[in-house]
Amino acid sequence: MTDTWTILKVLTWTRGYLAEKGVENSRLEAEWLLCEALGLDRVGLYVNFDKPLSDAELSACRSLVARRARREPLQYILGSQDFYGLEFEVIPGVLIPRHDTETLVEEAVKRCPAGATILDIGVGSGCIAVALAKSRPDAQIHGVDLSPKALELAQRNADRHGVTVTLSQGSLFEPFAGRKFDLIVSNPPYIPTADLAGLQPEVRDYEPREALDGGADGLDYYRRIIPAAVDFLVQDGWLLLEIGIGEAPEVSAIFTNTGMFQELFSACDAGGVERVVGGRKK
Repeated sequence: MTDTWTILKVLTWTRGYLAEKGVENSRLEAEWLLCEALGLDRVGLYVNFDKPLSDAELSACRSLVARRARREPLQYILGSQDFYGLEFEVIPGVLIPRHDTETLVEEAVKRCPAGATILDIGVGSGCIAVALAKSRPDAQIHGVDLSPKALELAQRNADRHGVTVTLSQGSLFEPFAGRKFDLIVSNPPYIPTADLAGLQPEVRDYEPREALDGGADGLDYYRRIIPAAVDFLVQDGWLLLEIGIGEAPEVSAIFTNTGMFQELFSACDAGGVERVVGGRKK
């Protein structure tokens, strides 16, 4: 690129370059990257197509485009992701919120009694906990995660949206001895270990493995969470879990085998994939 390049020329070049690197939606992503580098919104980008860029502006564009060309997730580059109609800060080292997970929030909201106490296991960015807190302002929301970085991010996202989420560091139910909850939710790691190598580079090379790897068959965390949850739920309390593609029968069987859950159900995401399995404590 030289100092004779206009916004339109840079945008056209960036789109082609990202496409060559295997980035889907390269035109749209090129626009977002240039907006970020130049401090413009997309309307500002379009009305300034003929504007030549300065050396500093070109350098800023190059830096962001190079990161995306290495298949670093766009959300990490831009520092944010929309989830459940809310904007969340995202940072490297913490799982990026997915729209599929909105199904878990929707099903939880349906089953959340007034004044409920809710636990989100593996709170990550805080997207589930914060979305629940916004939807059910009278609920008491708790989140737990092993990662200090995730907990710091979840706190910033809670503050950003003006909600209270009580955060604890630890593994699964470890910090909650003697506590009971009306509703427990989790989006645990559920990808079989052998499948990790075949994931998109954005996920495989950049997102935290500990938030993805569900063990040999992807079900390790379900085997730990479901039986243990019985001691942390009130009678008639709900346990709702996000699942991977095709895992509904096996996860439902784990619920059934405890002998302690009724009203088992599964729910599909917007793409028609079974994405949530849940049950109510007897």
